[in-house]
Amino acid sequence: MSQTPETPLLDQVPTPDELRQLKPEQLRQLSDELRTEMIDAVSVSGGHLGSGLGVVELTVALHYVFNTPDDRLIWDVGHQCYPHKILTGRRDRIRTLRQGGGLSGFTKRTESEYDPFGAAHSSTSISAALGFAVANKLNDKPGRGIAVIGDGAMSAGMAYEAMNNAAQAGNRLVVILNDNDMSIAPPVGGLSAYLARMVSSSEYLGLRSLASKAVKKMSRRVHEGIRKAEEYTRGMVTGGTLFEELGFYYVGPIDGHNLDHLIPVLENVRDTSEGPVLIHVVTKKGKGYKFAEESADKYHGVPKFNVITGEKKKGAAGPPAYQNVFGDTLAKLAETDDRICAITAAMPSGTGVDRFAQAHPTRSFDVGIAEQHGVTFAAGLAAQGMRPFAAIYSTFLQRAYDQVVHDVAIQNLPVRFAIDRAGLVGADGCTHAGSFDITYLATLPNMVVMAAADEAELANMTYTAAEYDDGPIALRYPRGSGTGVPIPETLEKLEIGKGRIVREGTKVAILSLGARLEEAKKAADTLEAKGLSTTVADLRFAKPLDEDLITKLMRTHEVVVTVEEGAIGGLGAHVLTYASDEGLTDTGLKVRTLRLPDTFIDHETPEKQYDEAGLNAPQIVDCVLKALKHNSANVEEARA
Repeated sequence: MSQTPETPLLDQVPTPDELRQLKPEQLRQLSDELRTEMIDAVSVSGGHLGSGLGVVELTVALHYVFNTPDDRLIWDVGHQCYPHKILTGRRDRIRTLRQGGGLSGFTKRTESEYDPFGAAHSSTSISAALGFAVANKLNDKPGRGIAVIGDGAMSAGMAYEAMNNAAQAGNRLVVILNDNDMSIAPPVGGLSAYLARMVSSSEYLGLRSLASKAVKKMSRRVHEGIRKAEEYTRGMVTGGTLFEELGFYYVGPIDGHNLDHLIPVLENVRDTSEGPVLIHVVTKKGKGYKFAEESADKYHGVPKFNVITGEKKKGAAGPPAYQNVFGDTLAKLAETDDRICAITAAMPSGTGVDRFAQAHPTRSFDVGIAEQHGVTFAAGLAAQGMRPFAAIYSTFLQRAYDQVVHDVAIQNLPVRFAIDRAGLVGADGCTHAGSFDITYLATLPNMVVMAAADEAELANMTYTAAEYDDGPIALRYPRGSGTGVPIPETLEKLEIGKGRIVREGTKVAILSLGARLEEAKKAADTLEAKGLSTTVADLRFAKPLDEDLITKLMRTHEVVVTVEEGAIGGLGAHVLTYASDEGLTDTGLKVRTLRLPDTFIDHETPEKQYDEAGLNAPQIVDCVLKALKHNSANVEEARA
């Protein structure tokens, strides 16, 4: 069992109040100890590693210079916040990250006053920081909004929408552009550090202000021309012209791992009346841990691992992951259909599109963190006769709902939505759960919604979607590995809106949609043992419903239970609406709908999450028995 690393200076700094008592020359040691502590903690819990390693010095510097939590520090996405959590009173719980009852892997308002804004989706930080800054301005209160946003998050339009409105915050808004991947910066070294200090210094800004007052007495055209000339001259030297055009005072680029460069610039920005300010900081993802630095993904997300060897702990070999089944199937289909193409929004490996891209690089498109654009791009491809698959996590497709409605469904364009991470997702918690896609898609005219019960069904549904040209179609599938069923060599084109009977009974009918099918079958086994003959149907489609199958089962069974990995308003609601319209419930039929509860379920193991949601076999059995008024001893209760 590994020992907790020795961190004598970090031990003296439980919160930023103690951090700000240190001398500047002590911050290097503190950063080194903080990095060591973080590596050790993530080796125990698993989680996001590389992104946090890249901002260790930046985290120390920000809490050292600014008056957090009164100055509101917002980490975009939040997956790089582990050093921040260690420094803000949560070190004693850092090894509980992403575990049931432990710390969230992202920032969370209910967890700490130092987490002013919950984040797990990208590119929201500048908008939120602007809100904090303007609120303080309107209420004449001190306190800045400080957004730390990565270069990847800057690929989303929302970041620019926020910057375009930032001028009204003035010097109360500070944006830190954490540039660790895009190489948008010129070489970082002594000269750029000097320039950054110079253009953020009170002397430079004082002279700039004095000059501005002088030229204001000239004509408006001359004044504006001189102002632009100063901006562009500074922009050519520093590279920040774009941000100047958006209304920011640009400072940088500076080395995000050099505290001697970071601290003076942040202090200058803190003390200036200029603003809003954007500080361009260049960092290295995975910094300080060689295995992360050398890894292709910089150890972005890791399971538990050995700190000394870097070896990641792997689970037992098992069935393929659903996203890989999708990616491999689509790549195979594209060999004989040059109309098939794939789109992902910055998640190529997470969606399996990386496998498609290896086989068909010219037909694979990673649009960045831009789901809205990705969906409308797919709509354009479909309108021009292509067969696009927009492979987007359920939780991220929420960001493009207007485009799904307006650009795809209304125009009835055959965009194929491959919806990964459908249902509950374990350690990532409620922010990444695919809880709502059945509801928000099945409500749309023209939309077809499928859900795969296993990997063979996913392969068949991928083929079905590729061949469906009559309008938009979605296939949803869960995170993790399949059930182990063989994938057929020859794929089946499913009949749209038709389910299948998995096992036949006479008294109870369980209508399952998606990956709860195995639990439904286990429940049926238990019910059969209690003498309750049970039918299990895999509906396959949430829309259109298999009305013939539903009608038949409702007319021949005493209890019908729907089971789905989605929120209220999905399959159960559609089945109940149909049953009501057709009068199928007028004869005393008992109908129950099992779905996700009307709450956000925190991070836990998926098994425990589904227990909490009431969607495992024991809860399905309990639902049936209560509907039949049986008690646990299988004795029918007296009827009133």
